[in-house]
Amino acid sequence: MAELKEALRGLKAEEVAAVAAQVQPKLDAQGRAYATGRRKNAVARVWIKPGIGRVVVNGREIEVYFARPVLRMLLSQPFESANRKDQYDVWCTVVGGGLSGQAGAVRHGISRALSLFEPTLRPVLKRGGFLTRDSRVVERKKYGKAKARRSFQFSKR
Repeated sequence: MAELKEALRGLKAEEVAAVAAQVQPKLDAQGRAYATGRRKNAVARVWIKPGIGRVVVNGREIEVYFARPVLRMLLSQPFESANRKDQYDVWCTVVGGGLSGQAGAVRHGISRALSLFEPTLRPVLKRGGFLTRDSRVVERKKYGKAKARRSFQFSKR
C-alpha cells in the first residue's frame, strides 16, 4: 500500500513538471507580463519585466504613493514568497477604492503577472494565497437603516 502511494506521488510530480514545461510565459512585445488585480473597489493594471526591483504606481515611486510601510510590505509579499526580491521592475496604474484596497489590488496583479512570467511559480503563489481574489466588498446600505446593518436610535416615547 505504501509503495502504491509513493508511486502515485511520483507520478503527480512528473505530471506537474510536464505541465510546467508545456506552459509558456505570456509576454508582450516589450518582454513584459501583464495582469489585472482587484480588491474591494480598486482595480490595478500591472506590468512586470526583469529589472532591479523598481516599483512605479501611477507614475510615482512606491515610497511616495504608498507611504505606510504596511502597504509597501503587502506589495513585496509575492516576490518574497517566490524568492524573486529585486529581480523585477513593476509598473502599474490603479484606480478606485482607498489606499488599502489599491495596495491589495496591486499585490493581486503582481502575483498574477509573476505566474504568467514564470509559470513554475504558480504553485508557490497559489499556496501563499496570492492568486485568490479577495471577494469581500462593502455591504450595501438598506432602506430603513442608518447604514448596512445599523438601525436608527430607538426611542420609547
